[in-house]
Amino acid sequence: MAGAENSFSQKTRVALIECPDYDSERVLQAVRKGIGLLGGIGRFVAANEKILLKPNCLSGADPQKNITTHPALLKAMGRLCQESGAMASYGDSPGFDSAAGALAKSGLTAAAREIGMEQADFSTAVQVSFNEALVAKQLVLAKAALETDGIISLAKMKTHGFMRITGAVKNQFGCVPGVRKAEFHLKMPQAEHFAAMLVDINRYLRPRLYILDGIVAMEGNGPGSGTPRNLKVLLLSSDPAALDAVFCRLVHMPRQYVPTMKPAALSGLGRVQDDEIEICGDEVSRLECPDFKVVRQPAVTIDRSFPYYLKEWVTPRPIIEPALCQNCGVCTEVCPLQPKAVRPAAAKGEKNPVYDYRRCIRCYCCQELCPHRAITIKRPLLSRLIQR
Repeated sequence: MAGAENSFSQKTRVALIECPDYDSERVLQAVRKGIGLLGGIGRFVAANEKILLKPNCLSGADPQKNITTHPALLKAMGRLCQESGAMASYGDSPGFDSAAGALAKSGLTAAAREIGMEQADFSTAVQVSFNEALVAKQLVLAKAALETDGIISLAKMKTHGFMRITGAVKNQFGCVPGVRKAEFHLKMPQAEHFAAMLVDINRYLRPRLYILDGIVAMEGNGPGSGTPRNLKVLLLSSDPAALDAVFCRLVHMPRQYVPTMKPAALSGLGRVQDDEIEICGDEVSRLECPDFKVVRQPAVTIDRSFPYYLKEWVTPRPIIEPALCQNCGVCTEVCPLQPKAVRPAAAKGEKNPVYDYRRCIRCYCCQELCPHRAITIKRPLLSRLIQR
């Protein structure tokens, strides 16, 4: 079985496949075509192997909201594994809600049941050592991600406040069970360190194949509160960094603004430059989306010692939209700090949760997981002027 290295040429191969919608048969044929361009399903799956399909299930949301990997893609990949005689299972650990609840609400459970695919254990945490890690020498990962012969990552093409985009590399953060994700945000509030940790998870787990669902992507206030954008594409590769690089190319995003690119290249996880990547399948020019709404600006690196007055001038911060907020308390619950950087409304005259920006580490977990799309990320004036 192949990992990130490509046996066809000196370049990493990325399959770019046009797919107009989520019709089950069309998605199946698109996935089959893309895998064929990479060498066929036998390159990634063998009979009697245990294969874990890992979708992006950020939270329990209707598939029409395009927050999660679409059920049609999970079903298609499950069918291809079964055709090869493999025993496929699926699972993810959302940032909020139980794994079983989120997968069911996202339509993934129903799609899996249609083909007799079982849900894997993403609740049990196992600590592992990774001496070759860039930053995360100790990792806490879901039992299911460790007790399998191979992983196939089914990511969703979206924007992300902290990492700029969430694609193939970011998807494996879901292998960290539930609230244990907060520990990494606390230990690694700097964008470059957090990105290196994501690379470490991929290097440790080594998924065999990555598929990026961009049939309907999410732009703007992603990864949970953005706007659906029909890009009509599936991207497939054994190299997650190359896959994300092609994502950037499609939406005209300077890849140097994506924090995972540099550690992915330096660590040997994958290739990120155009002259290192061979795109096969459909034409890039036909599927480009230059006006895709994404923050085309480097991530600002800060830590808790960063002077407060400077942080306020240059670092984007989460802002609550009062008209949308329903005071559900999720923002407070998912904040990784103790005491919290955002608290429920308590004082007279307070109608919505209140931030203590002196404590806020700008991880944007509150914005990422707000179920009512009530939190946006606001860039200070000085930050905008510096970019200009």
